[in-house]
Amino acid sequence: MIYLLAAIGALTVAVVLWRAFGIERVGVPSARPTLAPDDDPDFLRKLGEQQRKGKDEDKE
Repeated sequence: MIYLLAAIGALTVAVVLWRAFGIERVGVPSARPTLAPDDDPDFLRKLGEQQRKGKDEDKE
């Protein structure tokens, strides 16, 4: 029984190490991290334009 548990444990460790340090699969695109709105340059540019536009309207 102890040998079965040892084999399962060794297999689990091998799979975890393979997933962590194994070579990447060819042909599978790597996941691109999603940008949060506060990291998105287009969003920040539009937000700045809206703020400037709002300040200009307040001055008039």
